[in-house]
Amino acid sequence: MGSPKPRSSVTRVEPLTPSRWSDLETLFGERGACGGCWCMWWRLPRSAWIEGKGEPNRRAFATRVASGPPPGLLAYRDGRPVGWCAVTPRAELPVLDRSRNLRPIDDRDAWCVSCLFVHRDARGGGVAVALLEAASNFARAHGATLLEGYPVDPLEGKRMPAAFVWTGTLALFRRAGFVEIARRAPTRPIVRRELLAGA
Repeated sequence: MGSPKPRSSVTRVEPLTPSRWSDLETLFGERGACGGCWCMWWRLPRSAWIEGKGEPNRRAFATRVASGPPPGLLAYRDGRPVGWCAVTPRAELPVLDRSRNLRPIDDRDAWCVSCLFVHRDARGGGVAVALLEAASNFARAHGATLLEGYPVDPLEGKRMPAAFVWTGTLALFRRAGFVEIARRAPTRPIVRRELLAGA
């Protein structure tokens, strides 16, 4: 019988600046977190994303990181990168606007959490919740008053592989203080967290 995974807490969360690019590469590995994405899924037309899977997407995201401002946050545990959260103004992610299920629901200027990735050895230890809390603080510090997420809500009794919940789960976002405000498909809610003082 195997011993349980250690559940030590996240030691720090930092913005992804050019000086931390190598940490993201370490975390994502050769597959770019999943299928050569390199966090470009919401940034490129689908045909361009498919054509760029792997190294072209890596270079494109490296260019985005180099140009600033930081497009997300890295979580560290014991000095090792263990988690990633993409958090940016929604306007940076044009593919969201073309999504039938995730298109805007009103004209409010929202920031959004569009991707969450936690290293398999660190899953189940609170990394994703820590990232969502840090994302709220990061967005607020940059003037945002509203943070959106686009999690998956698996059908009752169904478990989904990690590769299919890269936008997070509804239960996770609820633990971080987000509230569901729309649902256009059975498993794809839109959630929000107000970032105004006192909200």
